[in-house]
Amino acid sequence: MSLRFTKMHGLGNDFMLLDRIQQDLPVPLERIPELSDRHKGIGFDQLLVIGPASISGSDFEYRIFNADGTEAQQCGNGARCVARYLSDKGLSSSKKIALGMPTGNIIHCELMDDGQIAVDMGEPITDPKVIPFLAEAEALTYPLDLPNGQSIEIAALSMGNPHAIYQVESVDLAPVSELGPLIEHHRLFPERVNAGFMQIVSPELIRLRVYERGAGETLACGTGACAAVVAGILRSQLSETVTVELKGGKLTISWHGAGNSVLMTGPAITVYEGHLSL
Repeated sequence: MSLRFTKMHGLGNDFMLLDRIQQDLPVPLERIPELSDRHKGIGFDQLLVIGPASISGSDFEYRIFNADGTEAQQCGNGARCVARYLSDKGLSSSKKIALGMPTGNIIHCELMDDGQIAVDMGEPITDPKVIPFLAEAEALTYPLDLPNGQSIEIAALSMGNPHAIYQVESVDLAPVSELGPLIEHHRLFPERVNAGFMQIVSPELIRLRVYERGAGETLACGTGACAAVVAGILRSQLSETVTVELKGGKLTISWHGAGNSVLMTGPAITVYEGHLSL
């Protein structure tokens, strides 16, 4: 028995996409770590699974699994790829697509005339109890004592998944591989956390590297870009619309403050299609 899949990426943040609309087969959850291996498997940061709508107000169901097999709550680059796939395969004729998440959230995507895809990422969450982050009270920044003896200052928020944003002088010199795992597994983040390393170039431009929980450093992280921009705006460092330069390319992030959703705009590319033997 074989399972059809599509390899896609959003700015180098790459995915294996499984379509359970046109083929009703079980998702091989136990094989995700093997399949995500870049030397012995297909190689990807996350596995995306789409299926028939399961909650009211959505057009399709959308699930995300990290390379280590854990399920993620949100992935902005993945949402753009799913919208591109649904349009290219003729599964949706609308330029606006609503993706229902297992959490009950609905992600709204819009295919733009220039080929880019805009995603309404919802409102950012800064309440430590909801992120979740173990802090006595909500603040713009928090001290974080790392196991290596280093103390850093971070912003903590959620874009449907938790993010810790650490501002650095240069992302090129940032110790992402050293500090990323220490931040991801820090005891103050009970569900682990995505670690973002942000360099502010100007109020309209930042550079960003993200060490994603369950995947390691990726070439791009959509929710990480949103979280970094929100953190900068809350500290009056950034404008309402910001270009985010990631290793894989650029995203445009817009946020007009409390009570508003974060809007992310960027590309989504199909690489190839294949068959997986189960």
